[in-house]
Amino acid sequence: MRPRDAIDMLAESGVDMLGSTTWADLGCGDGTFTLALASLLAPGSTIHAMDIDGSALRTIPASHKGAHITTHRGDFVSETWPFTGLDGILMANSLHYVEHQLAFIRSCNRYLNRGHRFLIVEYDTNTANRWVPYPVSRTRLTELFGAAGYASIRVLRTRASMFRRAALYAAAIERRTS
Repeated sequence: MRPRDAIDMLAESGVDMLGSTTWADLGCGDGTFTLALASLLAPGSTIHAMDIDGSALRTIPASHKGAHITTHRGDFVSETWPFTGLDGILMANSLHYVEHQLAFIRSCNRYLNRGHRFLIVEYDTNTANRWVPYPVSRTRLTELFGAAGYASIRVLRTRASMFRRAALYAAAIERRTS
């Protein structure tokens, strides 16, 4: 995906209105969506980009559009994260690698501030394959986050996948402080 396309997928998320915030991009790969998020966040924000592929992490700059980016090599599912105090988590094409998704979503709370959000980009399919072993359709996403106690689940954008298997969608999920 081109950087401009990634920005467009997240553009309606409202993160630009939050002020300086701290995020994690889990399963960030080469940072396409890390940089898209950085383009939308307020200057002074921080993104912790985590992936198991060290060579991909080396392509991500230390800052972009006023956001600071720190890379972390590791498996976000099985390892303890080296950061906490997050205002948000971005997972672009990575939640479908998590086998026990509801348990994972619940486990994220220990790293998150009270009022926080998730940005999710996934394929809108229920059909597994070797590239998408645990698919997260829009319906499944709503079920997962609803079961985890989130009431605000909003689809931002959809677009055709370059692989022509299923459309991609971006969603914003919020947990409000109260």
